[in-house]
Amino acid sequence: QVQLVESGGGTVQAGGSLRLSCEVSGDTYSIKYATWFRQAPGNQREGVALIHIGGSGTAYADSVKGRFTVSQDLAKYTMYLQMNNLKPDDRAMYYCAAALNDPLPWIRCEKYDFWGQGTQVTVSS
Repeated sequence: QVQLVESGGGTVQAGGSLRLSCEVSGDTYSIKYATWFRQAPGNQREGVALIHIGGSGTAYADSVKGRFTVSQDLAKYTMYLQMNNLKPDDRAMYYCAAALNDPLPWIRCEKYDFWGQGTQVTVSS
């Protein structure tokens, strides 16, 4: 089993920054990929950024390219999402998810085996 705990959400003004963290515990060695998703009220959950655990591969949604950066610290079993130049449209609950196999396509929620509880991000205009 794998447990995921997100933190770092909050309220910022448009143009501001936040860094989200996702701490992983349990059978961490079994995780191949991890992804940040977000879900705004009334919207479907959407993939934001993926990272290959232990590797260098990443992928981003077009809406966040150039503003968000996903990274990992293997020694701390933690994944991060640095969010810069935040916009009101970025307001959502952000979740981290872990996949035991290659999640193709990576934006599909059903490709992931474990989920965190989420952390809220609010951006005021």
